[in-house]
Amino acid sequence: MNEVQRLPCEAIDSETAIERHDSSRPLGMVFVPGGTFRMGSDRHYPEERPVHRVAVDGFWIDRTPVTNHDFRKFVNAAGYVTFAEIKPDAKDYPGALPHMLKAGSLVFTPPSHANWRRPYGPRSTISGLDDHPVVHIAYRDAEAYAKWAGKELPTEAEWEFAARGGHDGAEYAWGDEFTPDGRRMANTWQGAFPHKNVATDGHQRTSPVMAFPPNGYGVYDMIGNVWEWTTDWWSRRHEADAPKACCIPENPRGGPETASHDPCQPQIRIPRKVLKGGSHLCAPNYCRRYRPAARHAEPVDTSTSHVGFRCVLRERTMS
Repeated sequence: MNEVQRLPCEAIDSETAIERHDSSRPLGMVFVPGGTFRMGSDRHYPEERPVHRVAVDGFWIDRTPVTNHDFRKFVNAAGYVTFAEIKPDAKDYPGALPHMLKAGSLVFTPPSHANWRRPYGPRSTISGLDDHPVVHIAYRDAEAYAKWAGKELPTEAEWEFAARGGHDGAEYAWGDEFTPDGRRMANTWQGAFPHKNVATDGHQRTSPVMAFPPNGYGVYDMIGNVWEWTTDWWSRRHEADAPKACCIPENPRGGPETASHDPCQPQIRIPRKVLKGGSHLCAPNYCRRYRPAARHAEPVDTSTSHVGFRCVLRERTMS
């Protein structure tokens, strides 16, 4: 990394970053200058610990999550069928009852046969939701879209660095107050989960991808709305901080696949990836994961009504 990329987060703003690379700016993406930051949190859930310093190179990231409009273009062009639209193979789920092996995805209120086209069951539709993030996306679906678009999925470190928007060490992507001056900064659950969502932000479920303010890098919806896939295999906690500045990990890629399996289901060896950002179902009384440091394990075969994704382009792979 060069000296510009190693500037402290507070010294770099999104306008400077965009101007520096404007001549080759990929459509719909924002450049995030690389640097060193404090990844994780010691104040919340155990899987976020310990805080440790990590370095990432500069990269481009989608300004918003991939939308229904974006994903429809991909499906129409590639003839792609998502994981939730294919009947599961019995060999992947030993012990499962045959009548339980049906195509579908997970939703908060349980109708059957949900997928990206019908996010809340057979009678639902994405009509009028072109600018909402696509949901019911399994990891392989996100990976297939990224490959088609000539992009990649972000690592956990890249995602968290971009989400912080230059606020290194802050509690939230916009600073240390959840609602500064009473202003809602992200689509999260308002009220006592799961019984009542008062929806003071105007959104019961997903929201349009630019409905809330961008972060310091000019990126939208890194927090709330939908969880987002990363390429890292799940691990129960972060590695400890490097003992010396010269040993800070650069562009880390997470732990091994074997360590990502769910110990509560030893008979099902489905690996899990790291999700980031929280969703519209995160509430103060239940899931305080509307923070850059928050992380969650998701099996690669699982899609839900509150999981989506966005893509990145790395400078070292663009030349």
